[in-house]
Amino acid sequence: MDFNLTDEQTMLKDTVQRYLADTYDFDTRMKAVHAGTGWNPAVWKAFAEELGILGAPFAEAHGGLGGGAVENMIVMEEMGRAMVLEPYLSTVVIGGGALKAAGGALAEAVIPEIIAGNAIIAFAYAEPQGRYHLTDLVTTAKKDGAGFVLNGHKSVVTSAPYATHLLVSARTSGGQRDVGGVSLFLIPADLPGITRRDYATVDGGAAADVYFENVAVSADHLVGAADAGLAILERVVDEATAAVCAEACGLLRVLQATTLDYAKQRKQFGRPIGDFQVIQHRIVDMFLEVEQAVSITLMATLKLDTDERAAAVSMAKAKVGKAAKFVGQNAVQIHGGIGISNELSVGHYFKRATLIEGLFGSVDHHLDRYERLTMG
Repeated sequence: MDFNLTDEQTMLKDTVQRYLADTYDFDTRMKAVHAGTGWNPAVWKAFAEELGILGAPFAEAHGGLGGGAVENMIVMEEMGRAMVLEPYLSTVVIGGGALKAAGGALAEAVIPEIIAGNAIIAFAYAEPQGRYHLTDLVTTAKKDGAGFVLNGHKSVVTSAPYATHLLVSARTSGGQRDVGGVSLFLIPADLPGITRRDYATVDGGAAADVYFENVAVSADHLVGAADAGLAILERVVDEATAAVCAEACGLLRVLQATTLDYAKQRKQFGRPIGDFQVIQHRIVDMFLEVEQAVSITLMATLKLDTDERAAAVSMAKAKVGKAAKFVGQNAVQIHGGIGISNELSVGHYFKRATLIEGLFGSVDHHLDRYERLTMG
C-alpha cells in the first residue's frame, strides 16, 4: 500500500496551506466568530473560485479535480490547522459524498453547484432520542401522491442557519429503529413548513434545531431509492468520520507545536518550564499521540472503499478521540490559566478538539462498534 502523496495531492496540500496561512489567521477567524454568522462567505467564494478546492473529491466530468477520500483528508487536515469555520465537511464531504454515491439527475444538477460555491448543504440526520444510531428515526416522510410529506425534528444541524440545502434522513416505512425504510432527501432549505432555532456552537460555528411540519417534498429530491437510503447514509457518515479525524490531526499538530514553543519560552524559577522533566515527558507523549492519530487516520481513509471501511473508521475515531482529549487537556494545562482565555488560540483549538471527540460517535461508541464488527 502506497502512503505517499501524488504530485497533484502535494500541490493541493501546499495550495490550501499557503492560502490559509496568508488569509486565515486566528484574528481573522475570530472576527467571523464575533460577527455571529458562523462563517465568512468571502472565504467560501475564494475556496470555489480562487482555489477550486470545493471540487477536490469530484469527477472532472462535473468540473472537479478528479480526487476522492484522500483529497478530502488533505483539505480537512489543513482546515483543522487553521480552525476553518466554513462548511467543507457538511457540503463537500457529506452532501457531495451522498450525491456521488447515489448518482442520477439530482447529483448531475447539484454537484456542479457545490463546486461553484453556490450550494451549501447542512446534514440534518441527528434526532434528540437517536444518540449515534442512524436508524433511530422519528422524522417521517409519508407518501403523498407523487411526492412525500415530511414531519419531524432534527437537532444540532451544523451550518443550517446559512445553508441553501438540507440533506435529511427520514423514515418512509417501518418502525422507529428498523433497518429498512430509511430514505435520504436533499431539499431546499427554504421550503414552506421548515422552521429553525439558530444558535452558536462552542467552537464558534453556527447550528440550528430544524423542524419540519407538513413539508411537501418532491420525489425528485430523493437521494437514491426510497426505503433504501441507509447504505448511503452509513457510507457518508463513515467518510465524514474519517474527514473529522483528519481535521483533528491538523488541530492536534498545532496544539502540540504551540505547547512545545510555549514551554521553551515560559520561565519559572529562572528556567524555561521545558527544562523540567515532567513537562518534557508530557510534550513527548503529546507528540506520540499526534503521530499515531495521523497514521491511523490515513489508514482509515485508504480503506473507505474496501469491506473493512466501518471497522477501520471506528478504530481511527476511537484513537483520535482519545488523542484529542489527551493533547487538548495537556496543552491547556501546560499553558496554565491563559490556556482557557479567549485571547489565546489554544483554548479555541481545545474547544474544537473536544467537540470532535463526540462528533459522529464517542470513543466508547466506536470501541463498541469496532468490537461488534470484528468479533461478531
